[in-house]
Amino acid sequence: MKLIGAVVLLVCLSGCATTRSADGPGTGGSGPSPSPGAKPAVKKELPWLNVPGGRMKTTLFYGPWQCRREFMNQCQKECGAGYKLKGCMWLADLKFDWEGSLVVLPVPVKAGSRYGLFHCCCNYPELSPEDNAAQRKAWNRFRTSFRKDWSEKFGQWPEQGGVSWPGHHIRDLWHGGDPVDPNNVFPAQPDVHDVYNEQYPACYAGQAPWNTVGPNLPYTDN
Repeated sequence: MKLIGAVVLLVCLSGCATTRSADGPGTGGSGPSPSPGAKPAVKKELPWLNVPGGRMKTTLFYGPWQCRREFMNQCQKECGAGYKLKGCMWLADLKFDWEGSLVVLPVPVKAGSRYGLFHCCCNYPELSPEDNAAQRKAWNRFRTSFRKDWSEKFGQWPEQGGVSWPGHHIRDLWHGGDPVDPNNVFPAQPDVHDVYNEQYPACYAGQAPWNTVGPNLPYTDN
C-alpha cells in the first residue's frame, strides 16, 4: 500500500467504526515490544493536523536499521526477474495518531497506525551523469509544491534554523528513482539524511549489515 493511501485508510476506518489501533505495514498499531538491545530512535513529532472527523498527528522515527524479515521478503519480490537483491535498508517509521468521534455516535475515539519506509538495493543500472542531472532538475522544480502538498496531508514539513529539511528519495535518483513520485520522498533530518547517503553505496554493494535480516523492532519510541 502506498503511504498516502495508508493515511487516507486510517482516517476513514477511524472515523467510521473502530476504536482499536489499526496495524499498518510498519511496526503495528499499538506495537510489539522492542527487540533486545533496541535504542531510542531519532524522533520528530509534527503538529496536529485537522482531518475529517477529528485531527491527526504524524511522528517520524528515523533509522537506518537492518530490514526486518517482512521487508526483506518484499524486496526479494520487488527486485524480481532480471535483478538481484543486494541489501535492504529500513529508513524510517511514520506513526499516525488520530483522535475524533465516530460518525454514527458522538463517542470520542483514538486510533493509530504505523508505516515502515524501506529501500530495496537491487542491482539496478546507474544513470549517466547527464540523466541523473536531468532527474535532479525535475526534483528541484517539483520540490516546493511537493512540500506544500505533503504538509497538508501529514503536518508541517520540518525545518532546521529556518531551512527546510531535505527530501529523501527512497529509491535514489542515481538508480532510477522517480524524482516526482510523492510516495518516493519523505522529509529526513539533515544529519540522518547524510547517513542515508553514506550507507546507500554499501547497501548496493551487498555489504553488512544491509545484506542480512535485522530484529523485528530495532528501536524504542522514547
